[in-house]
Amino acid sequence: MASAQSYTLQGNVKMGTDTTALPGATVVLQQSPGGATGVGKDTTLAGTATDQQGNFRFEGVAPGQYTIKVSYLGFKPYSRSVRVLQPVNMGTILLQEEATALQEIRVIGQVPTGEQKGDTAQFNAAAFKTTRDANAGELVQKMPGIVMQDGKLQAQGEDVQQILVDGKPFFGEDVQTALENLPAEVIAQIQVFDRKSDQAELGGFDDGERIKTINIVTRRNRRTGQFGRMTAGYGTNERYLLGASVNLFREERRVTVTGLSNNINTLNFKADPGEQEGGRPQDGIITTSSLGINYSEKWGKKIEASGSYFYTRRKNQIARSRQRDYVLAADPGQIYSENSRSTDDDATHRFDARIDYKPDKRNRLLFRPDLSVEKGKDEDYFFGRTVTGNGPLNQTENQSNADNRGYNFRSSLLYNHRFNDRGRGVTFRLHNALGNAAGNGYRLAENLFYEGADTATILNQYMRNDRSGFTWEGEISYQEPLGKQSRLELGYEIGNRQNDSDKRTFDFSEQTGSYSELSPLLSNTFGSNYLTQELEAGYQFNSEKLHLELESQYQHAALQNDQVFPRPLVLKRTFTSVLPSVEIDYKFSSSRSFHFDYRTWTTAPSVQQLQNVIDNTNPLQLRTGNPDLAQSYQHWMRARYRMHQPETNTSLFGMLEGTFARNYISSSTLIAAQPIQLSDEIVLQRGSQLSRPVNLNGYYNLHSYVSYGRPVNPIKTNLNLNGSINFASRPGMINDEMNTVQTGNFRAGVTLSSNISEKLDFTLSTRSGYTTVNNSLRPALNNNFFNQTTHLKLDWIVWQGFVFRTELYHRVNAGLSAGFDNNYLLWNMSLGKKLFKNQRGEISLVAFDLLEQNNSIRRNVTELYVEDVQSTVLQRYFMLTFTYNLRHFTNGADRSDFENQD
Repeated sequence: MASAQSYTLQGNVKMGTDTTALPGATVVLQQSPGGATGVGKDTTLAGTATDQQGNFRFEGVAPGQYTIKVSYLGFKPYSRSVRVLQPVNMGTILLQEEATALQEIRVIGQVPTGEQKGDTAQFNAAAFKTTRDANAGELVQKMPGIVMQDGKLQAQGEDVQQILVDGKPFFGEDVQTALENLPAEVIAQIQVFDRKSDQAELGGFDDGERIKTINIVTRRNRRTGQFGRMTAGYGTNERYLLGASVNLFREERRVTVTGLSNNINTLNFKADPGEQEGGRPQDGIITTSSLGINYSEKWGKKIEASGSYFYTRRKNQIARSRQRDYVLAADPGQIYSENSRSTDDDATHRFDARIDYKPDKRNRLLFRPDLSVEKGKDEDYFFGRTVTGNGPLNQTENQSNADNRGYNFRSSLLYNHRFNDRGRGVTFRLHNALGNAAGNGYRLAENLFYEGADTATILNQYMRNDRSGFTWEGEISYQEPLGKQSRLELGYEIGNRQNDSDKRTFDFSEQTGSYSELSPLLSNTFGSNYLTQELEAGYQFNSEKLHLELESQYQHAALQNDQVFPRPLVLKRTFTSVLPSVEIDYKFSSSRSFHFDYRTWTTAPSVQQLQNVIDNTNPLQLRTGNPDLAQSYQHWMRARYRMHQPETNTSLFGMLEGTFARNYISSSTLIAAQPIQLSDEIVLQRGSQLSRPVNLNGYYNLHSYVSYGRPVNPIKTNLNLNGSINFASRPGMINDEMNTVQTGNFRAGVTLSSNISEKLDFTLSTRSGYTTVNNSLRPALNNNFFNQTTHLKLDWIVWQGFVFRTELYHRVNAGLSAGFDNNYLLWNMSLGKKLFKNQRGEISLVAFDLLEQNNSIRRNVTELYVEDVQSTVLQRYFMLTFTYNLRHFTNGADRSDFENQD
């Protein structure tokens, strides 16, 4: 009976000098000789890492004699025997700083890759080896469940939307910039979790607003110093790169400054001109200039402040060809092809901040402002043609230019007060958003319609647009304890969204020689007001293993649309909805957990969807709004399972989610079989289209994802397997007939990343996707297509500081339209030499797209058509670069102090 019992063993790790917590310390539990199993030598049973407060915990420990071993880079190893006959709390373990050369430190036992702590997956950076110049982005992609998919970083099947450093925001929600401006060598741990909203964190009740977040825990001895990277390069075809990123850390005060200027499609500074953004070719030829700064600090003992500012000017010159095959039962051979070129020159200022004020233990005030200002100039040209099996229907040659400007300001203010009784509190929230988008431009279009006697028209127009919006929300919620494990929440929320739009189109007058003729059908002055009120009640239960949360909202919404021009029109409607939600968290153990979510919400149509004005950007494909649109109602559910076995360093993650919508906002498209008179000015010629948004039922999206990761010790690599299955149904109307597009997508991927040494680092991945498309209206257009991407990235310090780098990106496309089934291989390579005594400098010769095969092909599937698009991309160039890595930490420590470590 005694042998069947098990206990917990826990403790806390701190610095011996000032009792500062040591997060990320490695803690190994070993069974002593002759312990519970009678073994003759120490046997490692489990490993973990301390959390941000320095705590560690082992569960399910059988009675017996054990040894606890603790190690942390820069501190003396700690070892202590402990006998377990009951739950054991070892108290505080104080580590003493290592006085001898750091090269003599050895980590005891195999470093565990990480652990699962509730809904947080925590990984030890020391268990994943990278080159000394690697950044945080290259490090995190070695970890189970984290991949780069279509140029976006994904964790556990979802896009990562925010990076934190030691719990503080780092460059707002700009994930790429955050990861590329932090060296891998300063990282102790990577934590992956779903971050709740500020409202949920303060009040304790989940409101369903979560974003996938990565928190980077830095090494204790890397929190004071100056470090970063600077690169300059020049190459063939006048290609250039100039960039720098410098981090100035002093414990709680942290400043990062980054700057970049280049014309090689590098959007964020990484000092590696051979690498594309996430291994994915960028469309067009992009010139970027940017400057950014991130700041965080504690102001005294009660205020934590952080913020970032980023300026970017980006010019993109791009050419595209596209082919659309329409789902049209009456005319099954209708195809639209288009060739276009454009130049977009945009400048953006972006600022965000977070101020967290805690005057005492019972009160907290959080303020978050966010401001962006944009200005841009666009020049576009395209030639489009519609054909059937009988020949061409129509064509258009269209050129336009526009100047645009706008701003968006958002802020949220939250206040939380906790009463003396545990669990009792009140939370106030006030949110507002203010924005404006304005622009003007010119369009010249020559349109030709083939129908017996050919009909030609010329559009020579001036357009002026002005949209503004103001949104505010206020909420109060009260939390009341119901015993020791339960709580009740009552809340009230009121909010209003007001949007105004004024669009005017003027035709050129030969008589006046100016754009003086206002077009009523292409002009509209419109306002929309959406007022919502919600009553909410919630129940929460918490135990050691189970977290249960039940909520329900009663929502009353009033939508009022006011049209002023071309004729006055007022439309008022009200909606009532009941919005239930359920959340269940169950912990099987410290390393296995299950999470279930069910949410409902409503979505109001946007002002662009409501505004009844024709958009003739493409005269062959007109669009208009629909003031009769109703709000849509969504059901969403998700189940997730997480597991991490410290004994084998194995991680498993599985997810299944689904979304179902009522009154889904789709589109209804009229494709003219014969000329249709829309007004005195506009005729919808044969083969031309008019699309408008409508509410339809039948939308759903089912998605599953699984990832499995573990180290392969014989070849010193990390293996990561992932796969997903997705089924979706999207309804639409074509010539008053319902068409439902059902797609199935099957993906599988495997990644091998090296864990060999700092001198050899490689990542090899391949991902395959097979997609099926079925149309209810035109089964002849049903099709299947396949794509596969294989990516190899290798960094190798060959000898005496000589560095060889290569990157291969191979793409296979099958089942696309004629001329789009292009397979290509993007091959980048560089040869470099480390410079200076500490090898902080490097000079390199970089070759991009050696085989001159770089390409970009996409397939888009909608309820109206299946489309293939091919875009121009950057192709071969050679560049000579110089890079310098800045490393200076407290007491003069630099990266050379850590060479030759296991």
